[in-house]
Amino acid sequence: MKITYLGHSAFEIKTGEYKILVDPFLVKILDYNSSKVNDIFVTHAHSDHLGSAIEIAKVTGAKITGIFELANYCAKFGVRTNGIGLGAKINYKWGKVAAVPAFHSSSFVDGTYGGCPCGYVFEIEGKTIYHAGDTALNSEMKTIGEFYEPDLAMLPVGGVFTMDIEAAVKAAEWLGVTTIIPMHYDTFDKINVNISDFERQIRNIGKVPMVMKIGCAMDF
Repeated sequence: MKITYLGHSAFEIKTGEYKILVDPFLVKILDYNSSKVNDIFVTHAHSDHLGSAIEIAKVTGAKITGIFELANYCAKFGVRTNGIGLGAKINYKWGKVAAVPAFHSSSFVDGTYGGCPCGYVFEIEGKTIYHAGDTALNSEMKTIGEFYEPDLAMLPVGGVFTMDIEAAVKAAEWLGVTTIIPMHYDTFDKINVNISDFERQIRNIGKVPMVMKIGCAMDF
C-alpha cells in the first residue's frame, strides 16, 4: 500500500484500486486531487478534521465513516455514511477498520455535539495502522497495543490541543509499535514544535520516526 501525508492529521491510503482518506483537512495541500476516493474516515467533528469530507463525498460518492452522531450529521447533506461505535469493527472490500477511544472533545462549528472522538485501527494488506485522531496520552493505548498489535502509528505531537512529543513517545512505548508518523503539528502557531526532538526521542527508545513531508508518499 502507499500512504501519503496531506498535512495536519490528514492522510491518503491507497491499496490496490481503492483510495482512502482520513481527516481530510486539506489547507496545506490545496491542489490535492480527491477524485476516485472510495472511503473517508473522520475521527471527530472539529473543522480541522471533518475538513472537506462532505464536499469530497458529494463529488466522488465516497462513504464517510464516523461515530454515530457525526455520521448522522454528514448524512443530512445527502452523502453516504457508516455510523460506528467505539470498539466496533466494519469490513470493507479492502480490509477492516475498528473505532477506538480518543480522549478529546468533539463539536461542530456551531457548537453542537459531534459525538465522542475516536481513533481508527486499519487492517490492510496484512498490516495494522493506528490513526490516533486528536487525543491525550491514555491507558487505552496499552489495550490497543495488546489487542491490535499495530505495525504503524500516526500520533499527534503538537501539544496544546493534544498530547505533545513526550507523551507521544510514551504512547509509542505502550502501543508496542515500531514505526511512528507524527501529525497534528506546525499547522497553526500554537502547535509549532521542533520535530527533530520527536525524531531524537523516538530513536532513543529504539523505534523508527517517520517524519513525512506534506504531499509525499511512502510504501508500507
